[in-house]
Amino acid sequence: FNLGFDATVKNEIERLNKTGLIQSRLTITGEKVNFENKKDELILFRMLQEFFSNTLKYAEAENLNVAINYHKDRLELSVEDDGVGFDINSAEKGSGLINIEKRAELINADFQLESQSEMGTTLNLVYPYRTI
Repeated sequence: FNLGFDATVKNEIERLNKTGLIQSRLTITGEKVNFENKKDELILFRMLQEFFSNTLKYAEAENLNVAINYHKDRLELSVEDDGVGFDINSAEKGSGLINIEKRAELINADFQLESQSEMGTTLNLVYPYRTI
């Protein structure tokens, strides 16, 4: 994991593309900030992985777009697929979503998941860098 966050995410995107199951794109903006808190970095990555795996399992999506946006004081992540989506209120909180939510709480990240039937699913995360 010493590659840094965006390189690790890039590898994961390439891996997804090699499966031939989905077309994934990664956009990185802002000036790269190296995490002082490596644990948080790993947790963020796991959250993305969780979303990717849900997308592959359930979404029947053709496209997956990931954006990493570095700011001085925070990292913004946005992931969206163009899959079948689901009704968040009536969806059984699959362990995947609960995992993402719990992990967000762990690192004080602001977590937003949006989805609608036939409209795909979007995950937005704002992570204020922590030094501890």
